[in-house]
Amino acid sequence: MKIAIVGGGPGGLYFATLMKQLDPAHDITVFERNAPDDTFGFGVVFSDETLGGIENADTVFSEAMASRFARWTDIDIHYRGERHTVGGQGFAAMGRKELLHLLQERCRTLGVTVHFRTTAPDVEALRAAHDLVVGADGVNSAIRARYADVFRPALDRRANKFMWLGTDRVFEAFQFMIKETEWGTMQVHGYPYSGSGSTFIVEMHEEVWRRAGFDTTQDTRFPPGVSDEQAVDRLRSLFAAELAGHQLLANNSKWLNFTTVRNERWHHGNLVLLGDAAHTAHFSIGSGTKLAMEDALALAACLHENTGVRSGLSAYESERRPVVESTQRAAQASLEWFENIGMYTGQERVQFCFNLLTRSRRITHDNLRERDPEFAARVDAAFAAAQGCDQVAPAMFQPFRLGRLELRNRVVMSPMDMYSAVDGVPGDFHLVHLGSKALGGAGLVMTEMVCVSPEGRISPGCPGLWTDEQRDSWKRIVSFAHERSDAAIGLQLGHSGRKGSTRLMWEGMDHPLPEGNWEVVGPSPLPYGPGSAVPREVTRADMDRITADFAAAALRATEAGFDLLELHCAHGYLLSSFLSPVANRRTDSYGGSLENRLRFPLEVFDAVRAVWPAERPMAVRISATDWVPDGTTEHDAVEIARAFATHGADAIDVSSGQVTKAERPAFGRSYQTPFADRIRQEVGAATNTAVIAVGAIASFDDVNSILLAGRADLCAVGRTHLYDPHWTLHAAADQGYQGPGAIWPVQFRAGARKPPSSRTDAIRPRLSLLRATPPDQTVHLRWTPPHEPAPIA
Repeated sequence: MKIAIVGGGPGGLYFATLMKQLDPAHDITVFERNAPDDTFGFGVVFSDETLGGIENADTVFSEAMASRFARWTDIDIHYRGERHTVGGQGFAAMGRKELLHLLQERCRTLGVTVHFRTTAPDVEALRAAHDLVVGADGVNSAIRARYADVFRPALDRRANKFMWLGTDRVFEAFQFMIKETEWGTMQVHGYPYSGSGSTFIVEMHEEVWRRAGFDTTQDTRFPPGVSDEQAVDRLRSLFAAELAGHQLLANNSKWLNFTTVRNERWHHGNLVLLGDAAHTAHFSIGSGTKLAMEDALALAACLHENTGVRSGLSAYESERRPVVESTQRAAQASLEWFENIGMYTGQERVQFCFNLLTRSRRITHDNLRERDPEFAARVDAAFAAAQGCDQVAPAMFQPFRLGRLELRNRVVMSPMDMYSAVDGVPGDFHLVHLGSKALGGAGLVMTEMVCVSPEGRISPGCPGLWTDEQRDSWKRIVSFAHERSDAAIGLQLGHSGRKGSTRLMWEGMDHPLPEGNWEVVGPSPLPYGPGSAVPREVTRADMDRITADFAAAALRATEAGFDLLELHCAHGYLLSSFLSPVANRRTDSYGGSLENRLRFPLEVFDAVRAVWPAERPMAVRISATDWVPDGTTEHDAVEIARAFATHGADAIDVSSGQVTKAERPAFGRSYQTPFADRIRQEVGAATNTAVIAVGAIASFDDVNSILLAGRADLCAVGRTHLYDPHWTLHAAADQGYQGPGAIWPVQFRAGARKPPSSRTDAIRPRLSLLRATPPDQTVHLRWTPPHEPAPIA
């Protein structure tokens, strides 16, 4: 093959060396516009997984890298005057200039042609003259821009300002330095990369940056290689304590906003994007160099394994894209955490550290317990102490007081529509469904949405509370839960609005009924989506009638004995559609501004709260975002939550979406938790309102991690309870927990111990020799350079 590579950074050079090793006959040319020694930045960090791949691919290059690595396992978090150290992480770093020199030398040895100080020829000419053209020309890729109609890039410019700097202070470990200033929170990401220097990245929100006066040079265009010396001098003064008498070094250092790069496609004919040209991930979870070199390894392998360039490029994108997207999801969570770091600076020290460590959801409580058991134990003890609990237990099994309701644990069985009622009356199915979840250990079991009128149903199979017969059937279910378990049982009350009169879920979710349908209503005559019924716009008389229906249903819920009532203001149903600008286009006092859109849902809440017993808590479920442009945003959600809290809500149950069929949710593990987190930090603490997180929370480890980090007070788990009705009790058994937070029904106690599997009880041979090495040495390994180390404050 004849290959042209545009960009002589680590990704492009490493790809060239790999292809030459796979077939020395390949004719490979690299075009790099900078000189060989024009290296911007300081250190780069690699994971053990990436290094394993490099070792397998090229032992010569791997050994050369390994001899230059700074290695350590610790993270130091400097917060509110204290340093907290967490071990067991595993890092390897080296200077970027050293890495490039090694790759350049490897290219020379293998016979790769590299043109420095050379602008690449026109890409169309390259494509015509080569079998393969690789666009490794970085985050501002000209090749990507040239074919934007094919690659369809999305460039997400983030809110934080950062500057890449270095220092001759040699850190012993990774450093997170959280600095509270008169202008707001600033943070440093620091790590050693050699025996003589460390990377020192300063980051802060743009508002903090402006308040601190760093915007004085924002209109100055610095040539390549020229640093913003005015800002650097100011940072030397601001971070004098962190530098501890050492220098702050600049190298093409200027204020930047991180841009997350995503592309719908990575290849076009015989042209492929690699590294930052194809994708970026925030520096707080790793390095772009690491991702680019992983790309290079995968691309070389796929080209070698497949016949023809195009099939190789297709295989490369299919293999690599899921890995990159997973990394980008973690990076997105991490960068958003640092953008919002000011929300957390009031947290207790140990909780803040745990929150920081678990920000991307890649490190969890269970994972941390394996890496550093001592610190994980401190996190558990600090959480128990903060809750006023004498017993240290998994966070999910700590009790919680919701208003005047005592919950034995923090697991909520989330509302899930079952479409199995007859004329709105719940039957034996609901008794078994909800009863099994109460027996299964959840602290709070929620019904599906129970409708306030026949016209307020989603489908003919939805239950209601508009008749005494329905009330009595619910009372039977509630009584079973109270008599047979310690679970509380809550009612979710709602009205379908424009999403009503549809088929049962398994007959066509959200599809209108073919016959026997009823009129649907909404704030405006706008259908939920293509093919949905057009709702009639509700009048003031309709609002009065619907409000009365809610109050009447709440009275029946009281008589049925429910412990909690949740008002359903999410998922595009009637009250949710009033809140959303996508569904509410009214021009009267119930439309327009958020204050107006809140008016009717708050009227309903007040009417229900007036008849619902004061000693029983009330919750509200909201959709924190509509996942469409011009819809409800997370910032709106904070104000919506604040309004309901002010009116007396004891809890906000934070979901998202399902307001319009045009939505584009960012699905992923615990993907809605950041919305709950923001509401808890900005509303929950100030108003003493509990926050419930929900959305793809599937493991007890995730539940514990969310609670320990202070992102929510309770966790609602839905589909997992359908898979395993005894999920909470099984989680207790898996964690070795026995206590008041997980009480097995007496009839089931014989099954409280996890059944043995094959070879569980086998006697294992001794395969290692006990040595005198201190037990924590592998947990806490700090970088000690081969000469006298710099002092550590």
